Amino acid sequence: QVQLVESGGGLVQAGGSLRLSCAASGRTFSKATIGTMGWFRQAPGKEREFVATIMSPGGRTNYADSVQGRFTISRDNAKNTVYLQMNSLKPEDTAVYYCNAQFTTVLSRSRNEYWGQGTQVTVSS
Repeated sequence: QVQLVESGGGLVQAGGSLRLSCAASGRTFSKATIGTMGWFRQAPGKEREFVATIMSPGGRTNYADSVQGRFTISRDNAKNTVYLQMNSLKPEDTAVYYCNAQFTTVLSRSRNEYWGQGTQVTVSS
C-alpha cells in the first residue's frame, strides 16, 4: 500500500517562506519503475491545479508559471521524500497543497497515481 505523508504547512505572512515535505512509503522509483513526484494545490472554490513536479530518474523539474522563480522542488532519494521550498509567498498561494506520485512500470507500462491527504498553507497579507 502506497502512502504519501505531507508536512510543513502553516500560516505565514506575505513575503515569507515555508517548506513542504512529502514522504512516500510502499513503493520506490528504480530502473524498473519510473515516474514523478510533485505538488498540486486547491484553493477554496477553485479546482485543483498543478504546482511542480520532479521526474525519476533524471530529476527534471517542471513548474507552473505562477510559482516559477519562487518555488523549488527537490528530492532525497535515500529518504524517498520530495520537498517544496516556497519563497516570496503571496496571499494567492493560500491553498491546500497535495503531494502526488505517479509510478509507471517500464516493462508493462502500467501506471498508478497516488495522493497525499493535503496540508494547509495560508499566506496573510
